[in-house]
Amino acid sequence: MAGVAAATGLTTGAIVGIATGVVGLVGSLFGAGAKKREAYLARLERDTLKKELTELENSRQDIINPYDQVKDLSSMAKDLSGMVSNPFANLGVATQAADIQIEQTDIALANTLDVLRATGSGAGGATALAQAALASKKGVAAGIEGQEAANEKMKAQGQQQLERLQMAEAQRVQGIGMSEAQRMQTANISGRTFEFNAKDKRESEQLNRKQAQITGAAQQAVAASQGAAQIYSAGLTATMGIGAALAGNPSGLTKKPPSDRRLKKNIKLTSESPSGLKIYNFEYIDKVHGEGAWQGVMSDEIPKNAVTRHEDGYDRVDYSKLDVTFKQI
Repeated sequence: MAGVAAATGLTTGAIVGIATGVVGLVGSLFGAGAKKREAYLARLERDTLKKELTELENSRQDIINPYDQVKDLSSMAKDLSGMVSNPFANLGVATQAADIQIEQTDIALANTLDVLRATGSGAGGATALAQAALASKKGVAAGIEGQEAANEKMKAQGQQQLERLQMAEAQRVQGIGMSEAQRMQTANISGRTFEFNAKDKRESEQLNRKQAQITGAAQQAVAASQGAAQIYSAGLTATMGIGAALAGNPSGLTKKPPSDRRLKKNIKLTSESPSGLKIYNFEYIDKVHGEGAWQGVMSDEIPKNAVTRHEDGYDRVDYSKLDVTFKQI
């Protein structure tokens, strides 16, 4: 470290400060590069994921209505009222027995009348006979009237039962139609509700994903800005460290090592340069300028344009203007 200090004209502390600053500056540069690469890879990953997301969204199956194939089944209900009949509608009156009875009465009346004529009976017997025949026919008429009344009653009862059955069948068919219509309405409402909710859910998920991407991008931008600020701050700190180190050792800016004779000991002439400058081996009295043996010139023996007076009162030599190399031996 002392050799470096002597060779550069910087103090050990300055060298340490410069070294620290350089390390910090280099670290900042590498850190900035790594940060940029990280951001670049993150953008590539983001773009790839967005592309994959778009492909997934485009390949999703369409939302379907699970109730769109529901059919109206009311046509399956049949009106059965036409199959109902009145079994008593065509009842007739049983007149054959009455006709036989009337015929027998007439025959009996004729036979009786013949007997009366043969026996010479009077008009009184004929009258009695006529009255008996009339009574017999009245009985036959009454029997027929009774049958007709019974038939009319049964016919009315059959008609009443028919109408009751027809009404019940009509109500059944109407109930089926109304129930099916209500089922169709319910299915239609359920299907429309399902379709709306499914679309709304998908749109909400897309919006949420988009918002998450926006939030992630914003957070990434903030993180990148903070990282850049930290890198700039580290670079600025490193630069200030170098500046501070150099500010305490102006000779280091021009790489002018201390070559004042008053700072040296054990001075021995060893040779001359091609231009005739004397070259010496020597040691520094104060080891802060460098430890060990060094080789160079004496500031009081060289051209003045290569010599500057440091603020500490000692001469510095700019070896870039000489044909002599300052070095440690």
